Amino acid sequence: MAAGERQAKPRPARGNPERERIVSSAHLVSDQAAELSEVEYGLIVASNAFGLWTVRGTVAAQAQFPEVADLGVIDILSLHSINHRGRPKRLADICFKLNVEDTHIVNYAVKKLIKAGLVTGQKQGKEVSYSTTEKGQALIARYRNIREACLVDAFSALGEIDADSLSELARQLRVLSGLYGQAARSATNM
Repeated sequence: MAAGERQAKPRPARGNPERERIVSSAHLVSDQAAELSEVEYGLIVASNAFGLWTVRGTVAAQAQFPEVADLGVIDILSLHSINHRGRPKRLADICFKLNVEDTHIVNYAVKKLIKAGLVTGQKQGKEVSYSTTEKGQALIARYRNIREACLVDAFSALGEIDADSLSELARQLRVLSGLYGQAARSATNM
């Protein structure tokens, strides 16, 4: 920060002047984007919590598969993406669905999944299509049971969150993804 510059304090939220904003980076808060800073902090903590849940839920599911090495978030999301709708997926399809630009990251994850016996690849022309093995499907089924027990029951205990609200939240998150994606493309031209 330059000499004489003051760091902006998060201003109270509209409608409730007593409430301080919960943000991760007070230096990014401005009168034009205070709410955006709150949303970004929510995205940060939700993204990390989702990643933690995904890994911990899979670790619990792996108890029946001790030969499977530890899997990270991208490995797990790639496994679910490959299994989606029971159709083989190309590397480009997996990257596109997960919104991952760096194909090397997903390629490494797929190689780990193949080594663990959860996924198999079949060459079709110049490309390889990936499918889940029976072992991969069994791990996913176990993960689903754990998800139902740990997460779905917790959501229903809240009572006030209904299926329509969750669908609307999912839609808004996809819209935000598009906005941030466009902003990322714009930033490369600056």
